Parts: sequence; C-alpha cells; structure tokens
Amino acid sequence: MELTKLNNDLKNLITIDQAWYYGIVPHKQEANSLHILISEQKNTAELKNELEIIFGKKIILQNESAGFVEQLLLSNYPKANQDERLNTSTNETYRLNVNDNNFLETLVKEAKDLRSSDIHIETYSEKCRIRFRVDGVLIDRHKLNKAEYPTLINKIKIAASCDIAEKRMPQDGRIRFKFNNSNLDIRVSILPTLYGEKIVLRLLGSDASHINIESLGFNKDEIARYELAVKKPNGIILISGPTGSGKTTTLYATLKVINKPTNNILTIEDPIEYTLDGVNQVQLKEDIGLTYTEALRTFLRQDPDIIMLGEIRDAQTAQMAIRAALTGHLVLSTIHTNSAWGTISRLVDMGIAPYLLASVLNLSVAQRLIRLLCPHCKKQEALDKKELPDNFKTINAATHYLAKGCQQCYYTGYKGRKAIYEVINITNELSEQIKLNVTSIDPYLKSNKIDKLSENAIKLFIAGDTSLEEIYPYLINEI
Repeated sequence: MELTKLNNDLKNLITIDQAWYYGIVPHKQEANSLHILISEQKNTAELKNELEIIFGKKIILQNESAGFVEQLLLSNYPKANQDERLNTSTNETYRLNVNDNNFLETLVKEAKDLRSSDIHIETYSEKCRIRFRVDGVLIDRHKLNKAEYPTLINKIKIAASCDIAEKRMPQDGRIRFKFNNSNLDIRVSILPTLYGEKIVLRLLGSDASHINIESLGFNKDEIARYELAVKKPNGIILISGPTGSGKTTTLYATLKVINKPTNNILTIEDPIEYTLDGVNQVQLKEDIGLTYTEALRTFLRQDPDIIMLGEIRDAQTAQMAIRAALTGHLVLSTIHTNSAWGTISRLVDMGIAPYLLASVLNLSVAQRLIRLLCPHCKKQEALDKKELPDNFKTINAATHYLAKGCQQCYYTGYKGRKAIYEVINITNELSEQIKLNVTSIDPYLKSNKIDKLSENAIKLFIAGDTSLEEIYPYLINEI
C-alpha cells in the first residue's frame, strides 16, 4: 500500500488521541463498516470489539507493518510534541542539552553510532535543527530553540579553535575526539547565512584497520583485474566518481594491499580521512602554497615508490602525475568523470597527449554507492516494464521491491550502501584506442565481459537489494 495523505472526511472520523492511543488509521468507509489500518501485533478480537463499540459500526482491521502505520500517524495525525519525537524515536540514550558541557561529544557519538558521515547544524527564521547524513541522505534528528543556537555555535567554535567574534566570514577548523580507544577527527565548516551561522561537521574515521579491499563491493572478476594493476611497479591508477561515492575509501584499501616495508609511500590529501601506519601522509594547505602540484614536485625528490594524490583537479596536477608515472613510480588518484572510459577524454581535455596517457595508464575505475533497501520494511510488487527506461525494457525480472520506511531505517526505506564498479584494465588493444582518441568502447567491454555501472546496478535490483528509484539515474545515463 502506498503512503498517502488522508482526505479530511476520512481523517476526521477519529481524533488524534484515538489514532495514537490505539495505533490505528482509517482506510476506507462504507455504509455500515469502517476499514482501519493497524499493525499486526495490535490486531486482537478484544480491540476490534472495543472499536465497534466506540464507532458504532462494523470494524474491519487490515494488517500493515508497525513502521508503516506509525509513518501514517505522523503524516496525518501530528501531535503537539511530534518534534520532540526526533530526539527519542530511535534511541533514548541521546538527549541533547546545549547547556551540558558534554553536548558536543553526545551529538558526535550519536552520529557515529548511526553511521553518519556529516552533521548539519542550521538555523532559519523560526526554527533551528540538526540533521545527520546517513547512507548519503539527510535525516532530521533534533530541533533546537532559537535562544540556544548562539550558545551551541560558540561552543563548537571554541572546540574547533575558530574565532567566536567572527560572524561575517566563513571559517574552518578541526576537532578530535576519542571513543573506545579509537580517534575520530572532525572537520568543521562554518558558513554565515541569512539567519545565522550554519555548521557542517564532517566525521573522519582516523583508523583504516576496518577497510579491506575484499569487502568494498568488487565482484570476483573485478577484484582480479584490480589487483593485477596495483601489482605493477609504475603507471597510473585512476578512480572516478562524484563526491561521496567512496573513491577515497577504495584508495585507502588499495594502499593497505601495497603497504610493505620495502615501499616508500607518500600521499597528499585534502583532508586526511584515515591514518595508515608506514605511509607518509601530507595534508594539503593551499593557503600557504602547499598545493597538489607543489607536493608532487617535492615527492619526486623523496625517493618514492608509490604516490597517492587525493584528486587530479587541474591540468598542472595531471601533468605532474603523468611525469611521476613516466619516471618509474606507481601513482594512485581520483578524478571526477561519469564513467571509467570517460576519464580518458577528461585527461585529454586537460591537455595530456593521448600517446602519453596510453603509455602510463594501468587501470581506470568508476564507482558509485547504491543505497540498499531496508530488509525490515521493503515490499515486493509486480514490475511494470513501462517504468523502465527504453533501453532496459528487457530486464529479466517479474517483481521488484519498493522502499517503504520504518523505525529501523528512520523512515527512509534504505539501510546501508554498497559500492558498484566499472573496472577497465588498459590492455595493448585499449592503448591503441586511447591513441586514436576513441570515445566509446562498448563492443570491447561486451566481448570481454566487463560490466558497466548500469549492469552492476541492475544485478542489485534483480536480486532485490535495491529499488528501481535508486538505480534509475545509472540506467538513463546509458540512453
């Protein structure tokens, strides 16, 4: 059943107090009967008799998941204290008190336990709120009084060593916490807005011990191609994708594989998201002239075996990376493109000669993060092929799953993410294609059984792990 807003006639059949006390939502009214949605756990003969006495007509109870009924209640029968439910609906442990000296630690611990990547603290004309980014999507967690907001901002500024008197200009800072013997670095960004300063806290897990290349999402063939490329002593490995697609995590997992006592590994990053023992990591500081290009220039005088660049942003950095690879080093980096082969065109546009690129590029990878459906509330339905893009009407699936939303997934319908990849080894044949500046290699990918991003997305969809809505952007890119 789709989540809907009730019309006023149906909604007014019961009061807010009745709806929440019994956990019921009216669904359909007939002459002598009333159909009511209720969670299966509450559906009893005694309750049915009680409701028939209250409403004076036959009651037909229809079972739905507890989370679905609660979401209907939230949508159609909002209570005066509904905003406060955000603080307690998922975990009674977390109660935000801005005047508490440990409030920031409590907030960060909550975000960490929910696997959040960012905390957004923002103010508007009438309200202030705190949102967490979980699985790539922002969800409301706390509401704040306007009077408390300046106190909260100042406490964060002090913790991040920022200027509390400066309210007109953006500021950046860092905070470090220690939880359960592990360090957590937080990057603080402060932005002046119309109604006050907005703060975003980026949580950077400093321990990379939990990152393993086998658990990232590569299939058997992809990981074999990937590991073959990283074993080469020189050349370039590029990972492409938008911000937040997991590129840096893949790079760290790669560094763990090749981090040996016999290798001198240097990295230049912005920011340093994880620390790796045995790897020399440098934080980018453009304000004092420590840019990617300048760091690379110095790296080449540091007798490196392996160099990791956080990102190839411009032509000068790209040229330095090519130079490093040509002089016998293995270079790993990220770049923003839509596909693995699109990386070639991007570098050529930056002024890299195709014949140079063909000689140094070992591997091009594109990756994305796909949200996985919450196993507690996903609902199976027949698949209408009309909903698919024209190129994919032949997807071999009779049914699919919809994201519904429940308390377990904070009513998003999704829980967790999985990386999908497009992994292209640059063979002699592809090197010739690069020299000719060929823009599409679909026949080569098909004949060599190399899955594109869209094909890996479809596999997750057919397996029932994700929704059509989630993979649709990757399908229309193929049209």
